[in-house]
Amino acid sequence: MKAPFFSLKKSIFQNIVLAIAGTLLIVSCKTDLETIKSLTDEENAPDLTARNSEILYTEQGKLKIKVIAPTTNSYPNAEEPYTEFPDGITVFNFNDSLAVESQLTANYAIYYEEKELWNARYNVVAMNKKGEILNTEQLFWDEKKKTIYSHDMVKITTEDGVTFGEGFESDEMFTDWIILKPTGSYYIND
Repeated sequence: MKAPFFSLKKSIFQNIVLAIAGTLLIVSCKTDLETIKSLTDEENAPDLTARNSEILYTEQGKLKIKVIAPTTNSYPNAEEPYTEFPDGITVFNFNDSLAVESQLTANYAIYYEEKELWNARYNVVAMNKKGEILNTEQLFWDEKKKTIYSHDMVKITTEDGVTFGEGFESDEMFTDWIILKPTGSYYIND
């Protein structure tokens, strides 16, 4: 007895669907295995992830720095251990009287533990106790040398005006600063 035409079409359609599903399964298994391998690679996986963290640094029992971050990822098993702040960071520097000397915000930051070097990136804004404001896209803080610097374009706003340039160096409290290659200034007259 001959199979009805509809039944034959249905059988061919089912075989095509099964072949496509089998191909997708093989491809997706390969992708999933690669994903699992990358997620279980100790060097690439954070050892610690914290949400809404607040990190306090002290010297001789006195608060010096407070770091606030929505997400903190620690990678102690990396070839060069680091802590990453992928969702941004806010940093406050305090004097001995616990008054804020300077503050910084950035949309991303990373801290290299062995070098004691911070790298803040993307919409970096720093302000010192005089109200001077630095804007740049990348700013480094070298804890060993107690300096902050940038190789990028910078804008510094003071009560007298705005200065633009490329490259910047300062003490870590952003009180004694210099723009390495000034490109222009605009002064405010009272």
